[in-house]
Amino acid sequence: MARLIHTWLGEQAERRGDATALVASGERMTYAELEDRSTRLARLLRTTGCRPGERVALLAPKSPAAIVAVLAILKSGGIYVPIDLGNPAPRAAAMLAAVEPCCLLAASAAQGFVAAVAETHPGIASVPVGWLDTSATSSGRFSESDARAMPATPLDAGTAPGDAAYILFTSGSTGTPKGVVVTHNNVAVFIEWAVDYFALGPDDRLSGHPPLHFDLSVFDLFGTLAAGAELHLVPEDVKRLPHRMAAWIRASALTQWFSVPSALGYLAQFDAVRPGDFGTLRRVLWCGDVLPTRTLAYWMRRVPQARFTNLYGPTETTIASSYYTVPACPVDSAPPVPIGVACDGEELLVLDTALEPVPSGTAGDIYIRGVGLSPGYWKDEARTAAAFVYPPGRTDARRRMYRTGDLGRVDADGLVHFLGRADSQVKSRGHRIELGEIETALLASTDVLDAAVVALPTPGFEGVRICCAYVSAPESGPTPAALRRFLAARVPAYMLPAQWLALAELPANANGKVDRPALVKMFSDAA
Repeated sequence: MARLIHTWLGEQAERRGDATALVASGERMTYAELEDRSTRLARLLRTTGCRPGERVALLAPKSPAAIVAVLAILKSGGIYVPIDLGNPAPRAAAMLAAVEPCCLLAASAAQGFVAAVAETHPGIASVPVGWLDTSATSSGRFSESDARAMPATPLDAGTAPGDAAYILFTSGSTGTPKGVVVTHNNVAVFIEWAVDYFALGPDDRLSGHPPLHFDLSVFDLFGTLAAGAELHLVPEDVKRLPHRMAAWIRASALTQWFSVPSALGYLAQFDAVRPGDFGTLRRVLWCGDVLPTRTLAYWMRRVPQARFTNLYGPTETTIASSYYTVPACPVDSAPPVPIGVACDGEELLVLDTALEPVPSGTAGDIYIRGVGLSPGYWKDEARTAAAFVYPPGRTDARRRMYRTGDLGRVDADGLVHFLGRADSQVKSRGHRIELGEIETALLASTDVLDAAVVALPTPGFEGVRICCAYVSAPESGPTPAALRRFLAARVPAYMLPAQWLALAELPANANGKVDRPALVKMFSDAA
């Protein structure tokens, strides 16, 4: 059913306003309070010039105030654009310059980040800033206290279900991040399927693990609102401490956990889950990367009452496009978990180079078609046309497909299995990383003549180890430490190579291209 996704909040507030909607570090917010605060902030955004279709950048750690901000942006008719505060200032400035926000909504914790971004791109300095808390000392057009003075009467967002709800940036192979546009209806269709399939209801308590610039957070927030459940934001100070994380899950009495696989792997690696643990947990979901089967078996043995579901799908197809609920604890840890079958309204296709279906059991390229398909990349027709394609001779909208860049096969039971990447994109700890973006950033150094970045699979929770081979410029001899410092100013920390190799020249194949398999072997031998 077509809808604006923030309207779930208003419906729940009217139906059961005193029920808890949000829990974070001891703070509880009811549906009525969340409705009231987000409506007042939406009205304030309108007074500052935010109109339907305008972009509002969100620069804040995940918190109750940030959740209020997301909902307020949507209520004002805006498109929310969450920016990762871990980005170097130039990269964040490029994102903001691309979307041309009418306003920045920022937390006081991001004051230094906002200043650094404005210094990098002077045009950003003229964009009004709204502070989400009263402890900010930097100047801005308005603050949280101004929102409290606004009326709480509902307002018309002035948008339709087919309009954009958010823009999320993913890594780009040219060095420029891509802004994926996702509509209200894209989200609504998936949420309605998920609420039904997972039987979500008012007695559920969902985890809020991923940051707001990951689209897994969209399911956490709007799945909660659609079901009238409680969203429990995972405190940042427990995420890197597995035993504290496990204690938090127990204390929160969660009924659903949803994260990237590395979070599950981290708890397993340190044996933080007790036999018979997490007695209230009914569902464990993961998405964004491959969960090792041995890690899955560890969890299924210790939390036997829960259902375990693998979700698959890139940002361009809205949260997830396929699912596989594991029927029993795996006995053999070697076979990987399938990515399963398509969610309602979606099609998962495994095609050959002519865009024809491959026979069962044969490897091919994974394409996705259906209601979750993004309209494309923000103001980037060329990259949109390259990624969103049509079968030969068919250009009607219903045949439009997204080229995932993943390889897969379909088994005799109709289940799709993920076989790996067909290009230079990898995933580490749930982050999508274009290795080409790292290369582009590194080649900006005058000390580097040539460079190539590859990724090696690892048994740990990271998923892959990023490795860089480089050729120094004449009369230059940069150390890996120096190159790492250079890169750290240009790409996020999760994109920094962990292994380096200085070469006189990069190996080449018969076509004169960089022989990446040879580099992989070099790094494997050196490990």
